[in-house]
Amino acid sequence: MATDPYKYFRVEAHEIVRDLAQGLRELETRADAALIAKLLRLAHTLKGAARIVRHATLAELAHALETALGPLREAPVAGLPEAAVKILDQMTAQLVTLAPVAAVEVPALPPPPARVESVAVDDALGGIASLHAVLARLRAATEPAAITRGLNQLERELAEVRRDVEHLRLSAAGSLYTTLERTARDAATLAGKRVRFAFEGADVRVDGPVIAALQGALVQLVRNAVGHGIESAAERVAAGKSAEGLITIRARARGTTISIACEDDGRGLDLAAIRAAVRKRGGEVGELDAAQAFRLLLRGGISTTREVTELSGRGIGLELVSDAVRSLRGEVTVATGAHGTTIALIVPVAVTAISVINVALGERVVAIPQAAVRRVSRIGPADLMQGSAGTTLVFDDITVPAAPLGALFGGSTSHGRTAVFVAGDTLAAFTVDRTLGVDDIVVRAVPAGTPIDPIVWGMALDPAGQPYVVVEPHALVAAVHRAQRAQPAPAKRLAPILVVDDSLTTRMLEQSILESAGYDVELAVSAEDALVKLASSSYAMMLVDVEMPGMDGFSLVAEVRARPALAHLPAVLVTSRDAPADRERGAAAGAQGYVVKGRFDQGELLALIRRLVQP
Repeated sequence: MATDPYKYFRVEAHEIVRDLAQGLRELETRADAALIAKLLRLAHTLKGAARIVRHATLAELAHALETALGPLREAPVAGLPEAAVKILDQMTAQLVTLAPVAAVEVPALPPPPARVESVAVDDALGGIASLHAVLARLRAATEPAAITRGLNQLERELAEVRRDVEHLRLSAAGSLYTTLERTARDAATLAGKRVRFAFEGADVRVDGPVIAALQGALVQLVRNAVGHGIESAAERVAAGKSAEGLITIRARARGTTISIACEDDGRGLDLAAIRAAVRKRGGEVGELDAAQAFRLLLRGGISTTREVTELSGRGIGLELVSDAVRSLRGEVTVATGAHGTTIALIVPVAVTAISVINVALGERVVAIPQAAVRRVSRIGPADLMQGSAGTTLVFDDITVPAAPLGALFGGSTSHGRTAVFVAGDTLAAFTVDRTLGVDDIVVRAVPAGTPIDPIVWGMALDPAGQPYVVVEPHALVAAVHRAQRAQPAPAKRLAPILVVDDSLTTRMLEQSILESAGYDVELAVSAEDALVKLASSSYAMMLVDVEMPGMDGFSLVAEVRARPALAHLPAVLVTSRDAPADRERGAAAGAQGYVVKGRFDQGELLALIRRLVQP
């Protein structure tokens, strides 16, 4: 069956033309600069989309509509521009050739198509088939040993299927390659320039809707890079550059965001031309720096091109970029100079998929993104060099700072026998007990208000469904540099600390923090569960959540204070509630500390615990 090239463009084009018609009707009765700007953005979007699907006629008509409406942006007047009406009629006629979509009541644009890779679907289906096979063997098994083996295999198969299904909701940044490469090639042909296209980070996988929402903005950035950034071959050669320009898309997951940058090796922003364009519009500008100039361009209506072409000249493109990123609650950054410009779109993501190296920190597992790891080496005491600046290790004749991973989490300062060299903004190393291998995982953002260390990127789930932390490489490297000075001695092993919280994520994170600091930890899922444990075991102190089903944290602390055998037990409330009345209620109940999750500081918490439990 032949592929329909207009499958999604058809609906989008009808939607845009309908909105253009509505806007022109509104323009008939009122002069509105904002309405003109909206119509120009719609026409610009239609032009870009038409070029992607190679519908030259609609692209030319959209360009002509921009030309007809352009003068009204500076001097809006009420009334229908005759040229614009004729162009809209021609657009409507072209829509008939696209396919059988009624010209009236066009349905709302559906969500972008899911970019599901067939191999991921096959993996998930294969996993489900394996589960059926294991279940069949379990039904037939009678020996306890065979049943145990079957259950273990079932657990492994379930973990694999869960991972495959998690990946199905994600899209690879590389799915943008074909569209952006074609955009660069077509724009270069229009401009008469020589351009090469490259894409880095194609395997970065994040929420599918995020990738889809950024596509239009990236198309515009690529077109701008060709039209405004890359010089002609003669200009490049005269400037000592290669005749062929280079445009590179770089995708990178960092913390709870994804950054997709468009980088060119052209002439950089023309600040003088931007100032002149602003003055031409009646604006007052001083000595704009690059960041200020770029912010003006993002507002729209400013173009440094002397002649309007199909590629540039309207001052609309970056306004579309700004709108797209703002809709995702992200930001746009720029770095520019004589050797090129890099514009980065940075937006938050809920989940992302990466390859990690799992390492052991005592009994805990910590994951580090594999892309940031430069080397893993076994080391001995002689490899660790002590100096005035702290502990260092040698990496290819370069001395880099090193610290135990436990110390970075506020715990043990003892060095492990394995060093992991990590690249962030610089290079650093951390030491661990051992590495546990490479894995492909889905990273989830930590719930808002959950107390975490700044080096934590997010959480992943192990095969048993238990969460463990994934560290952020840049923050990790910065922490290693800070940790070169002497670390505090590890805490003494005392009676366990009882963590009482109904949230699995909070319990596991607090357990990780405390165990990294040298404390034993026991967990309770409710106040009632805690009272049962307190009746049968001794504890050094307890950390208590306030809002829990059944008895709340205030009541638990008050109940403990009322029992003579437990009245001495230190208690710290860890909660998202920050009202003065709540703090007063906690103190009245008998809590010795009150920690607000939204302003959580791991160092302060550990210092408070040391004061309460150390002799």
